[in-house]
Amino acid sequence: MCGIFAYLNYHVPRTRREILEILLKGLRRLEYRGYDSAGVGIDGGNGKEWEANARCIHLIKQTGKVKALDDEITKQQEMDMDVEFDVHLGIAHTRWATHGAPSPLNSHPQRSDKSNEFIVIHNGIITNYKDLQKFLESKGYEFESETDTETIAKLVKYMYDNRESEELPFATLVERVTQQLEGAFVLVFKSVHYPGEVVGTRRGGPLLIGVKSDHKLSTDHIPILYRSTGKDKKGCPSLPRMEQDTCHTLFAEDKKSVEYYFASDASAVIEHTNRVIFLEDDDVAAVTDGRLTIHRIKRTAGDHPARAIQTLQMELQQIMKGNYSSFMQKEIFEQPESVVNTMRGRVNFDDNTVNLGGLKDHIKEIQRCRRLILIACGTSYHAGVATRQVLEELTELPVMIELASDFLDRNTPVFRDDVCFFISQSGETADSLMALRYCKERGALTVGVTNTVGSSISRETDCGVHINAGPEIGVASTKAYTSQFVALIMFALLMCDDRISMQPRRREIIQGLRVLPGMWRW
Repeated sequence: MCGIFAYLNYHVPRTRREILEILLKGLRRLEYRGYDSAGVGIDGGNGKEWEANARCIHLIKQTGKVKALDDEITKQQEMDMDVEFDVHLGIAHTRWATHGAPSPLNSHPQRSDKSNEFIVIHNGIITNYKDLQKFLESKGYEFESETDTETIAKLVKYMYDNRESEELPFATLVERVTQQLEGAFVLVFKSVHYPGEVVGTRRGGPLLIGVKSDHKLSTDHIPILYRSTGKDKKGCPSLPRMEQDTCHTLFAEDKKSVEYYFASDASAVIEHTNRVIFLEDDDVAAVTDGRLTIHRIKRTAGDHPARAIQTLQMELQQIMKGNYSSFMQKEIFEQPESVVNTMRGRVNFDDNTVNLGGLKDHIKEIQRCRRLILIACGTSYHAGVATRQVLEELTELPVMIELASDFLDRNTPVFRDDVCFFISQSGETADSLMALRYCKERGALTVGVTNTVGSSISRETDCGVHINAGPEIGVASTKAYTSQFVALIMFALLMCDDRISMQPRRREIIQGLRVLPGMWRW
């Protein structure tokens, strides 16, 4: 449930106070995820000679809420808050304790050494951290926290200290580190050795990049760069482009002013920009001299050649509590509207027809399948349980309901004539994502039922349905559950639209959906 937020301003002058306000505001947008401590990492120095003064990093960390971190920042008497930075990277994090109790020492950012040469923020769990820690301790590196994350910070310093070339790119350094990591992670790095540069990567968790500039973007996609087996003149692996042009920039001209926002959730970015890039597993995104590039070690089957720059449809007021006491209360009261939005443009109550555009190219194949397998976790799993009876009644197919973690543990048999549904509000549920890849490897048709456009499940499934419930900030699911329920019922109605014997029952259910929004009682 941790939250990641980072802000890089390139030739957009910001005072240290403004930078910290942006970082803290980003963390507040992520508070709903649950956490017990928070921290930020920013440049030290006076800011007037950026190249020299960025070569020290200041960490501020505190247990408790973001408000406690804000109070701790106010106490920093030695920092000049009015100093202006033309180029600056700040990273911030909210932590939910897994390895080690909540404390400033265990909070993120974690550092490589007492000089803060490298710092990192991390969502996820590194499963081989004990082996890595034992190796690094044998090399003389001393650990100060109880976290698995500190192992990453120490490992990146070890790789840097033992580099074969003085001019080792930051992205290459991070790639070498991630190749040694096992588990799930989302990482953002900052270093005194690479001032004004940021590197972010993900495996099994969400990470997006927001782009903001007064200049018009010259492209709507970022091509992927792959490592080659060749070497450059300095003996380093070269980075050829997949496409013919040898250099890529977001803008038509160099030296443009631009701001980048790295975040684990779109809610932290939307008030700054609606132009975002969603990273995929094993992407390594780096900003150097204001230019964004996305790297991968090798090309695999099914790789997309680029990452699209997408426009978020989320509105800021959708993630504000308004007059409600909590996000959960707000979302309970939004359910009549959210189920209407789920059905809007899809159910015609006058002629009793259903249209799901995301499934239209695959519906015939689904109708010929042997069985339906609904795979999910938590509340999404219960949405599958609640709709199973109607699904079996209308589709006349056997329906299996599976917890994603148990599904994987059993190595459940999956066949080419199965259709596997993956239900997830966020579209980033780790167990569901692993189950999705398991099913794809076995040739099954995959269908996503998600609430988040651009999420991993929505991108990796063959087809799907967006439930259009709007952002759900409350941890306990309310409107996403009811919208998932309605979406699955609509699918069942679509499956039997040409069966004469089913028409009376179809009309009954459709008219039930028609009156559903008016049945809420408070």
